Amino acid sequence: MTARELERHLAAMQVAVSRLSAWADLLDDINVFPVADGDTGRNLVLSLVPLRCPGDAVDVGKALLTAARGNSGNIMGRFLSALLGGIRAGGLEAAVRAGRTAAIAAVTEPQPGTMLTVLDTLVDTWRDGATGSAAVVDRLVETVRSTTTRLPELARAGVVDAGALGLLIFLDAYLKSLEEPAPPLLSVVDSFPGQLTVAEAYCPDTIHECCVDAVLRVDGSDSALADSLAPLGDSVVTYREGSLVKVHLHGVAASEIRSALGKLGTIEQFHADDIADQTEGFINRGRATRVHLMTDAAGSLTREQARALNVTLLNSYVTIGAQSFPETHLDPCELYRAMVSGVRVSTSQASVLERHESYLRVCGSYAEVIYLSVGSTYTGNVACARAWQAEHDPQGRFLVIDSGTASGSLGLLVYAAAQWISAEKTLADVCAFIEAARERVVELVFLDRLDFLARGGRLSKTRAFFGDLVGVKPVIRPMADGARKVGVARNRGGQVDMAREALRSRLTAKSQGWLWLEYTDNREWLEDELLPEFRRAYPSMMVALQPMSLTSGAHMGPGTWAIAFLDA
Repeated sequence: MTARELERHLAAMQVAVSRLSAWADLLDDINVFPVADGDTGRNLVLSLVPLRCPGDAVDVGKALLTAARGNSGNIMGRFLSALLGGIRAGGLEAAVRAGRTAAIAAVTEPQPGTMLTVLDTLVDTWRDGATGSAAVVDRLVETVRSTTTRLPELARAGVVDAGALGLLIFLDAYLKSLEEPAPPLLSVVDSFPGQLTVAEAYCPDTIHECCVDAVLRVDGSDSALADSLAPLGDSVVTYREGSLVKVHLHGVAASEIRSALGKLGTIEQFHADDIADQTEGFINRGRATRVHLMTDAAGSLTREQARALNVTLLNSYVTIGAQSFPETHLDPCELYRAMVSGVRVSTSQASVLERHESYLRVCGSYAEVIYLSVGSTYTGNVACARAWQAEHDPQGRFLVIDSGTASGSLGLLVYAAAQWISAEKTLADVCAFIEAARERVVELVFLDRLDFLARGGRLSKTRAFFGDLVGVKPVIRPMADGARKVGVARNRGGQVDMAREALRSRLTAKSQGWLWLEYTDNREWLEDELLPEFRRAYPSMMVALQPMSLTSGAHMGPGTWAIAFLDA
């Protein structure tokens, strides 16, 4: 296969990853197998990060191994790695067979009714002579529908398998992107009526285990590796790329698993999730309301908060070096370490496809949706959403509101509205609340250094150099017409004095509402120094620490902090 043809397949996979990302939250919402920990969508998004900025197919294969998370992510990563290898060697049909074989071989105990069954159908459909991506996808849809009856846990919950659906969404976009002109994408919601919402009576088993993903460097043969892993847990997935061996499993104690793995090879990477915590989060998802809120992840609202509030987040992307991460899935420590060490960091919006698919998802899941977007001065998200709404929403169920702000002030607006919404609130009620709150929310952002703004092109390097040289620390406020500089401070003490004065000028000891202290890499200082003081000063306010949006942090850099407040 020519290099140009391989590039075409990698480009189609980029489209597929973008499309899959838009449906990740839905996959999390129906993830009940093998455990109800609500992380299939997240795991797939993280596992496929290497495909967002793919290089050589061989390098991508190794990157997929190290990025893979969870059962679904590891199976998908193994399939795609072998698929890319097969594409380099020959045609797509043979590559699909090679990918299916590699994925099944990686799973210690393959189960019917999962993404492995979808791969079986994919191979069988080609063998049966199906022509065109639409015909292939139709067969895959039937297979995914059948998963509800093939696994008892899925039958109890009344949903399709999340991993199987995720693979279908990916393959639909990937295969159709290879055709010219590309056929219309599958309507996910319409294809699975009654199978995308967990039954109200469903109650998952609580499993106190951990989910481990590790990469080992193993010299020589690993033929006995599977036998060594069996006593450590279940849901084992393992495969090898050169001297690197990927291990995924569910076990009891992460420390004991790490110790055991260390005896099998050199641990290059180790990550453990607490399944009990994730299962609790899955059970305690936010309540459904008549009006659903959607906003941008650039608004300093975390993925966990959004899930608890039943709010949909539209991701922005943070690129560190050559890899691009959805900001809600990026470890802040990783970002700020990279910035301190001089690694190039930038941000970007989700693709138009991902944004459009996100609108489709929420409109297919909820009766009425308000998208409270980051201000139109900052991004093109308002224009993109309104253009889609004009074409696809004749009933007016998708309302786009330009918040006129960003960062913590946007996050606090959404947080307050989500706390206030109840089942009986109408679209007009929620709009009125947001409109009134938008006039009262205030955020002040305190920058520590200017050179990070210069690196991102938002300030000349000369101005940044002299600003840092004389110790100028700007204070900015996100407004409808952009981020305004409202003052400067010479040191941290001066910043704190400005924060105190801003609060005193608008709040009293009897004020009620919300006050956020936003941090980048300086949580400990805010928690020890300012949090107790502000809680004493404003005892009726809900005063809390809040991580700053990574979109903001990527531009303003480590050391930045902020206050955002809204009186009730």
